This record gives sequence, C-alpha cells and structure tokens, in this order.
Amino acid sequence: MEQGKGMYCYKYPHPAVTTDCVVFGWDGKRMHVLLVERGREPHRRMWALPGGFLEMGEDGETGARRELQEETGLEVKEMRQFHAFTEPGRDPRERVVSIGYYAFVQVQEVKGADDAARAAWHDLEKLPALAFDHTRIVKEALQAARRQAYFEPMGMEALKEPFTGVELLKFYVALFGQPLTKGKVVGALLRAEAIGVTRREGSNRPGKRGLLYHFEREKCEAIGKENLKPIF
Repeated sequence: MEQGKGMYCYKYPHPAVTTDCVVFGWDGKRMHVLLVERGREPHRRMWALPGGFLEMGEDGETGARRELQEETGLEVKEMRQFHAFTEPGRDPRERVVSIGYYAFVQVQEVKGADDAARAAWHDLEKLPALAFDHTRIVKEALQAARRQAYFEPMGMEALKEPFTGVELLKFYVALFGQPLTKGKVVGALLRAEAIGVTRREGSNRPGKRGLLYHFEREKCEAIGKENLKPIF
C-alpha cells in the first residue's frame, strides 16, 4: 500500500461494494417482491432489486436502507443480511461484490425515483426476468427467510395486528411454500410466547373463532437474539 494525503491508498484493482434489497410484501393473500425498473444501462428497462453502491462513510445496512428509500420511497424498520454475492462477472460495469438484505412489510404504495424508472410489487410466484443475478438473490433470500423462520417469529411488520389464526396461517404457508395447519403455526408461536391472545370484541362464546393474536415484540426480539432452539 502507498501512503498519500494522510491516508493509505491501495494501488491494486479492488472491487466495488453494493447492496441489494429483497423486500417481501404481504397483502393478506399472497407474497410479493418489490422491484424497480432500471432507468439506466446496463439492463435498462429490465426489472431488478432495489439497491446500489455503498458510499464511503456508511455501513451495509445504512446503504441498503438509503438505496431502498431513494429508489422506491419505502422505509423499513428491520432488514436482515443474508449473503454476499462475490462471483466475478456478475456486473458488466466492474468487479462488484453485493451484500444481500431481506425484509418483510405490508404491501403499500411505492414510487420509482432516483435511477429507478418505476417501482412495483410483483407476485413472488410470477416474477419477471430480472437483471444481473437478481433472480438468484431472490431465491437465496427466500431460502434464508425460511431457515430463519424455524428459529424466529416472522411477519411482525407484514401482518396487520390483531390478526386471526387463519391470517397467520396464510402468511406462513406463503412463506414456506407448502401446506401447514393452523394448529402447527399458532401452537408453535404460542409455545415460544411469541404471540399473545385476545378475544374478538363482542364475542363471548368460547372457541377459536373469537380469538385474535398479536406479536409480543419484546419476546420476539429476545428469541431472535438468543436463537437457542427451533420454534417449529
């Protein structure tokens, strides 16, 4: 390394770093992914994940949040880093390493801005062809979220509280991509003390139809930090 102007300068070629955001949106029935239409080359007019190059003074999550907000107007409370994509040649502009983040939110209004011509929600099961290696990134984000769901409650930002057992079940079926029973999902989260129970207003009859649930957020955060045993 060479020293100049008060800092060390690396004289050999080195990669740029970007972030890519896989934002899963839940509308109560189906899972969606937030995509942007690229307004610039390379891959102009193709759909892609929100993201971009890190600035010198920010960490990965800060950069991911900034790019997401600049390109779609969406602000998220929690993002999870899941993988670094390092293959040479994945970006035709230069050698680029990308850090992947995923998040869950309720489907809401978004608007393309900055270098995104458009922003829109797309059905997870009907995604268009994506720019760069973003199809792979979406797949790996989903796999990472499914693995994590065995250990931590998912959907705190995606489900409108309070929710019914059926609404919770639909979310987890969409997340795991396979049939589940309400008893399995609700029972697992109740045993982990991840959700609390209230009775629907005006419902005095005993039985499951009158039950509503809400996330016990402090407990959910503690479970996420400890990761001591599987929920499911």
